[in-house]
Amino acid sequence: MNKQNYIIITALLILTFSLAACGGSSGAEKQPAAPAKQEEPTAVAAPVGDATKGEENFVKTCSACHGPEGKGIEGLGKDMTTSEFIAGLSDEEMVAFIKIGRTTSDPLNTTGVDMPPKGGNPALSEDDLYDIVAFMRSIHQ
Repeated sequence: MNKQNYIIITALLILTFSLAACGGSSGAEKQPAAPAKQEEPTAVAAPVGDATKGEENFVKTCSACHGPEGKGIEGLGKDMTTSEFIAGLSDEEMVAFIKIGRTTSDPLNTTGVDMPPKGGNPALSEDDLYDIVAFMRSIHQ
């Protein structure tokens, strides 16, 4: 399978199986199902990006909806600090998701507000996105 097909398939899987990364912030909302548990424990890979650099880009790009600490802003962006969605995706899957975003037409969007591709900042490079994911991992409880 070539790289472009892998990226497309990964993006489609993320859109198909992901839930509520950028949606309302009420705890009463339906949360995504946890990924299927593997029988044998697997080692968690170290983040690929730099959390310190990621925090800077997160604050500039993502904080308008997710807040500067990633705790979410009611009606705009989900709380990332306790998100099962984030915990259930690999860094590669998170980067692929951020690249695509989530439209209001996506049935998994619970806020009715678009999450634009790259958070609306097309200047973000893939390395920048990995840095943002590393920051997101650092604030996740």
